[in-house]
Amino acid sequence: MIGAEERRPGWPEILAAAVAYILCYIIGPPIISALTHDESVASGLSLAALSGIMGLLAFFAAFVIRDRSWSAFNVRAITTRWIFLSVGFGLLAIVMTRVVAGIAVAIIGSTDGDPQGDYHDAANAGPLALILQLLFIAVLTPIGEEFAFRGVISTALSRYGAWVSVIGSTVIFALAHGINLAMIPALVVGTINGILLVRTKSVWPGVIVHAVNNGLATLLGVLLG
Repeated sequence: MIGAEERRPGWPEILAAAVAYILCYIIGPPIISALTHDESVASGLSLAALSGIMGLLAFFAAFVIRDRSWSAFNVRAITTRWIFLSVGFGLLAIVMTRVVAGIAVAIIGSTDGDPQGDYHDAANAGPLALILQLLFIAVLTPIGEEFAFRGVISTALSRYGAWVSVIGSTVIFALAHGINLAMIPALVVGTINGILLVRTKSVWPGVIVHAVNNGLATLLGVLLG
């Protein structure tokens, strides 16, 4: 039998995922800009969908290069108990994010660094746009990003120990969101999900945390204006 150390993804999978993700990052936004003419609602919906698609393409780029099972990338079922616990951690993530963001804004004195204005415009453009935005940002994006950053990167780095897995994947995840206010939720969610992956050996708790955080953040943005 092949040992767990040999089955899990490694640097070839990280490289394949990184190349796919970076290519999407370079090519995707200009195409969206050209197709939407930078109209904020259409752009916000398209960019939200792109964030999930990028993650899925990165994951499958890593998945296909060698003979690996789904479980090798920690895509495995979880218990009902962990589903409820993950919802709780998602609620914790949204609270922590707002507290840390409030402190950061108080120090910086501006929110001009927030790159997600189009996301907010899309969510506030009526019921249909809100439903689509929630599907993209709270379903597609959590699946795509967790499969890529936790399923590939965290899992591959776990061969060097839990701390390297959590910290390494969190830093990469945060940097992928850019040097701006979007790094704050990325750092919070990335840390929680990295720890959950180590604890449960499954990407699904992270998907749930990510979905709760993104979904509530979107709804709060609509309710609070």
